[in-house]
Amino acid sequence: MIVLLGGSGYVGSEFVRNLEIRGVEYSSISRANGVDYYAVDQLVRELERLKASFVINAAGYTGKPNVDACEVYKDDCLMGNVILPSRVASACHKLGVPFGHVSSGCIYTGRRSDGFPFSEEDAPNFSFRQDNCSFYSGCKALGEELLSETENSYIWRLRIPFDEHDGSRNYLSKLMRYEKLLIAENSISHLWEFVDACIETYLRQIPFGTYNITNPGFVSTTEVVDLIKESGLSNKKYSFFSDIDEFMAKAAKTPRSNCVMSPDKIMSHGIKLRPVREAICSALENWVRE
Repeated sequence: MIVLLGGSGYVGSEFVRNLEIRGVEYSSISRANGVDYYAVDQLVRELERLKASFVINAAGYTGKPNVDACEVYKDDCLMGNVILPSRVASACHKLGVPFGHVSSGCIYTGRRSDGFPFSEEDAPNFSFRQDNCSFYSGCKALGEELLSETENSYIWRLRIPFDEHDGSRNYLSKLMRYEKLLIAENSISHLWEFVDACIETYLRQIPFGTYNITNPGFVSTTEVVDLIKESGLSNKKYSFFSDIDEFMAKAAKTPRSNCVMSPDKIMSHGIKLRPVREAICSALENWVRE
């Protein structure tokens, strides 16, 4: 029995869809249906009742409409991204149940000093320790830090999710709707492929640890915009900020992570991820409007 936390959210609902398509037995628990998973003892009892063999934590706090909200609702961000993962780990440790935690690549900025993408061995460089980050990124890095010594667990790093389903959380939809865009290069994750890879780590019994789950390669904002134009989905005239200073002055309240990450570790275990441009083109070709 796989037990899923946060199954009603953007990422969690994709876990639900994937598990149902696979026919894997699972149970989705939430505070909405009476389970306060922030309370360790209550979570322990529920996991015991369900006879959990694995726990997926897809719950967290990202802020709406974006991470700027985390600068205002800091208690919610801290609870969802630092306290909750720690309590899930405590409950699972008490029962000897392995778990997987959905984290984020937003704990990095740029590239490594040698120009290569960040690997799982690289310490976060966009965190409270560097005092250069958003509150959201700082909390995600701190959450990982608290889990770093946890045995029998996965940390799955998602980075700017996208797919073929139009929606407010989809990176491609955001680019089509934002009035002005920041030019940056990033690794990004096709949502279905991310979730599928997460589940495969457990089903294949891939070694526990931290995994960057992004589509191989990276893209710039302008490259993605060009692909959108070529698809015919949007004929708007795109405009761009002149630099990061203009973006911060006119559109953002907190610094943003833009980074390049390596998925080599997860792919070395036989997990297949399409090259990033192939995945983007496929999403645009099969676009489903909201």
